[in-house]
Amino acid sequence: MKLKCAIIDDFQNVALSMADWSSLRDRVEIFSLSQHISDEQELADRIGDCEIVIIMRERTPFTRSLLAKLPKLKLLITSGMRNAAIDVKAATAQGVTVCGTPSGSEPPMELTWALILGLARHIVPENNAFRQNGAWQSTVGVTLSGKRLGLLGLGKIGGRVAQVAKAFGMEVSAWSQNLTAERANEVGVELAPSKEALLESSDFVSIHLVLGERSRGLIGEAELNRMKSKAFLINTSRAAIVDQKALIDALSHQRIAGAGLDVFEIEPLPEGDILRTLPNVLATPHLGYVSDSNYQGYFQGAVEDILAYLAEKPIRQLS
Repeated sequence: MKLKCAIIDDFQNVALSMADWSSLRDRVEIFSLSQHISDEQELADRIGDCEIVIIMRERTPFTRSLLAKLPKLKLLITSGMRNAAIDVKAATAQGVTVCGTPSGSEPPMELTWALILGLARHIVPENNAFRQNGAWQSTVGVTLSGKRLGLLGLGKIGGRVAQVAKAFGMEVSAWSQNLTAERANEVGVELAPSKEALLESSDFVSIHLVLGERSRGLIGEAELNRMKSKAFLINTSRAAIVDQKALIDALSHQRIAGAGLDVFEIEPLPEGDILRTLPNVLATPHLGYVSDSNYQGYFQGAVEDILAYLAEKPIRQLS
């Protein structure tokens, strides 16, 4: 009998067209679910007979309790090589192999710049006015050349963001708890002496850190108060790095000029959330990784993971 494989949270209903699944056809029956199922029991009822489940980032947490409802599960595949929403220890104890897939740094880097440019040139309000009431040139944009971009994190994504900033003629500084002068020199940016110095001197602050115990709540009320009143905060990393209550307060009272956000503490963000209404927020529904090249890499990687598992030589295992 064929193994059953579910692809869940396939929001755009494209997973089966983003890779060549034909090599699995004789051994695996594959189906996708495009509608998000938040209730654990309902999800378990839908995929409980599957030996293989493919998930997209952190859209659905795979907790100990959910895993316990899936006794037939043998292989869990996540897009990318990091997923904080999977209880890997519980999965391993249950005999579930957890694997990741390739992912690229270009899509989130590009979305970061979409948010920066959208805020700087007031793209959304100007487009809305253009379409709705005929207003012509109602805002004054912010020129990027000569401005300072402060990067919290200078890994693969932060480094690529820095390269684009320099092409715009921006000054770039970076800081993180582990950032070295050697890495900053390698990318060609200034190493900020402290987080506080970076926040005080930057016109745009962009976050590119992994969420962990040291980065959780890294930007709170005190940090936001150090930013310039005309500065913008960009977060395409993880919402919990910024104290959300403090951010909403700073935005509501215009203590900073605005924020570009792609990540939220609850996703999808509830319809009545204040972040949906603040005029100085430019937000996207966690689109940083949602691109053709990433999706092709994710799902072709999933095919490779399944083939390796069937050959009893699993690859890209997470621990």
